[in-house]
Amino acid sequence: MTTLTRTARLLRLALRRDRILLPTWIVAISGIAWATVESYTAMMSDAAQRLATATYAAGNPIARLMDGPAAGTDLGAMSMVESYQVLAILTALMSGQAVVRHTRQDEETGRAELIGSAVVGRHARLSAALLITLGANVVLGLAVAAALVASDLGTTGALAAGLSVAGLGWVFAGVAAVASQVFGTARAANAAVGAALGVAFLLRAVGDLLGHVADSGVQVISAWPSWLSPIGWGQQLRPFQEDNWWIAGLFGGLTLVLASVAYVLADHRDVGAGMVTPRPGPAHAAPGLGTDLGLAWRLQRGTLLTWLGGLVALTAVFASVADSAEDLVAENDQLAEILGRLAPQGTVVDLYFTLTMAIIGIAAAGYTVQVLLRMRAEETTGRLEPVLATAVDRYAWMTRHVTIAFGGTAVILALSGLAGGVVYGAMTGRWAVGVGGLVAAALANAAAALALGGFVVATFGLIPRWAGALAWSALAGSLVVGQLGALLELPQAVLNLSPFTHVPAIPADAFELTPVLVLLGVAGGLTAVGMLAFRHRDAGVVA
Repeated sequence: MTTLTRTARLLRLALRRDRILLPTWIVAISGIAWATVESYTAMMSDAAQRLATATYAAGNPIARLMDGPAAGTDLGAMSMVESYQVLAILTALMSGQAVVRHTRQDEETGRAELIGSAVVGRHARLSAALLITLGANVVLGLAVAAALVASDLGTTGALAAGLSVAGLGWVFAGVAAVASQVFGTARAANAAVGAALGVAFLLRAVGDLLGHVADSGVQVISAWPSWLSPIGWGQQLRPFQEDNWWIAGLFGGLTLVLASVAYVLADHRDVGAGMVTPRPGPAHAAPGLGTDLGLAWRLQRGTLLTWLGGLVALTAVFASVADSAEDLVAENDQLAEILGRLAPQGTVVDLYFTLTMAIIGIAAAGYTVQVLLRMRAEETTGRLEPVLATAVDRYAWMTRHVTIAFGGTAVILALSGLAGGVVYGAMTGRWAVGVGGLVAAALANAAAALALGGFVVATFGLIPRWAGALAWSALAGSLVVGQLGALLELPQAVLNLSPFTHVPAIPADAFELTPVLVLLGVAGGLTAVGMLAFRHRDAGVVA
């Protein structure tokens, strides 16, 4: 018997479990790549328009912050710059969740101990998880390349684009493998992957902001922080322009290092435990822990503070470059059209803040989803039943978690809007637009985030086995609609599926109470459905 004994059988089991989920991810991500190229090609058919767009995208900080470094005037290169951020985020989430699902989550649910009682090597589960995830990314990369070739783009550039997506997925599979050894819960491991993704985005953004425009005027030479980020590597590969194949070595090398670290850590911990051991608690519990609300707050406070700090900082960064919006939109017809669809009235800065707060609102919905899915984690790990065996009833238990999720979402968005408003007001003196406009926009987007939260509660109550997959899919769908909906020219019926489509375009337009009340009503109705369904189903349902 070796440490890899029965890896092949566990790989077959993983393929059986993911036979629907991973193909869905692959089809969705490659479909987004194809649709983006098709739409971009239709909008940028004129060479003069491409030159003007690339020139201003290279010279404007907002374009660098949101899209990354400009890479010339080739249609393929421009479309990849436009879409890579969304493709990267979705690929990282696919890879991270796949590895965590087959490693740390199996330990939480007891599957790992059951499997380990048979003739199975110590590294077999981790190896199977990495093999299926790395293989899925290879298939994804080929699917993205095929989608781009189908759009009449060059084969070499399409393969480079596929590599930029697949390579990022490999790296985050390695990140998830390490996180699954370090942390003792799937929730913490997934949060670590999300934090790593946020750091990678921030490093890439800082590197592009500090970069300079090349002599051609249509290409950005990124500064050194971009080279510390795997997202930056994917963009520095520059498909359809330079096709820097050697960057594949960076992806492969870091993935190998992370996987090696994960194997070493796996040899130094017990099954079910993480390298980070829980701190011993005080001899006497705080008075608040004697209540179900106090327990829920103790479980969720770390998540709230992490999301709060990250989104407050991100909003402040967005607000600090708001004045550059006028220069970008003045000569960029494509961006002007996108902003115009969001709100036909208002100044350029107002439209920019409308778009910015929509992004922050979707990001805050990630907190909402994560906190609400903690209820599912409590159920699958067996910690819920002892709680319900006390005087705590189901409605009270769910109400506490929903209260923290919904209230935390509102606090995160309100403080994010306030931080952005203070930064913009201090830089320009326009305090009314800054503080008043951004806080109002943040709270309006909170209604959409709560509507998405109501959907999560409903799925938890009605179909708990699919709650996680459906919740994250809904969030990913909102991200795609928000970032690429206008570019893809999606039908209005599809756009309406995202609650963020119905948010008033504040501060570009006047506040409208009706859509906010409707969204809050949807949130309340779906939450009530979920709580009622949970009241009438068995607790402890495990996927």
